[in-house]
Amino acid sequence: MSPGMRIMIVTDAWFPQTNGVVGTLSQTAAWLGRFGHAVRMLTPRDFRSIACPTYPEIRLSLWPYRDVKEAILEFAPEALHIATEGPLGLAARRFCVRAGIRFTSSYHTQFPQYLRARFPVPLSVSYRALRWFHAPATRCMVSTGSLRRDLAARGFTNLAQWRRGVDTELFRPGAKDFLDLPRPIAAYVGRVAVEKNVDAFLDMDWSGARIVIGDGPERARLQRRHPRAVFAGYRFGADLAAHLAAADILVFPSRTDTFGLVNLEALACAVPVAAYPVTGPIDVIEEGVTGALDADLAAAARRALLIDPQACREQALRSGWDVCSREFENNLVPCRTPAQPKLIFASRLVRESALDNASSSSIRPSRTRL
Repeated sequence: MSPGMRIMIVTDAWFPQTNGVVGTLSQTAAWLGRFGHAVRMLTPRDFRSIACPTYPEIRLSLWPYRDVKEAILEFAPEALHIATEGPLGLAARRFCVRAGIRFTSSYHTQFPQYLRARFPVPLSVSYRALRWFHAPATRCMVSTGSLRRDLAARGFTNLAQWRRGVDTELFRPGAKDFLDLPRPIAAYVGRVAVEKNVDAFLDMDWSGARIVIGDGPERARLQRRHPRAVFAGYRFGADLAAHLAAADILVFPSRTDTFGLVNLEALACAVPVAAYPVTGPIDVIEEGVTGALDADLAAAARRALLIDPQACREQALRSGWDVCSREFENNLVPCRTPAQPKLIFASRLVRESALDNASSSSIRPSRTRL
């Protein structure tokens, strides 16, 4: 993509959510701006929305199609990226398919595994829905090689790699005495939810302190069950970096993440990582060099204590957000093809808009957020 492009990113995941998807998109948008592009984020903040059951920090946009369509027509993006499969992503996908607009998408979250952790939904059903969602995209971006291979085996055919990065100025080695807890300190950072498998972290055999940095629907239950563990709640910016840098290891117990951005943040803080040998950690952690991977999480944690912290920092320094954002930029595609002269392309958008207006109700929901 040439400099000075109008780029629209549609996402259902945005602030005040605190997770890797929001962090990745916000950093990418900021770097695209530095590259000279005009970036328009279309998020739940622009629409009437309600809180997601069990996840009140997640906002679900209500009846967003007409407003999404109008935002696309008004901004007239030269490249459009749909980041999530929620209400906004579905609305943008629908309009792009109807209007013949080329777009890219990205696969951030293992929804099939998340659903199965809560409801008896077969993986085959969930993956079929995800294949349908991403199939019209010119490229579907994924974070790691192992995820790309897994999705290809499940029938995805338009995959491209978009690695993740870390802010090595914010996340850097810090004072260990920031945390006054018995050593060695094992930290978990992230949502406290069933799909994150935090139980495995708190149940593992460990002689030192355990600190949970984050919040979520499982926190109350886990605090009752593990009264000796420290629950620090959400931490942000320099405060989060200081907590993470003061730990001796990061334990990443999730088996369902596509990447686990906190793994890179820990390495940038010179903190080794212990994790299961699954998609995400196997693409980030080098066994015996920056951490330990083992089906026995406690064994991985003990081995991680032996890792040279400087090796962790050196690996993180090779994963700056500028490099990852260039990769995203190179994966984007023009909204119209060379075979679509500008006037014909514009007339098609107008025609689709008129058809939508004719078939929809004259009563439009307010954008006022509930």
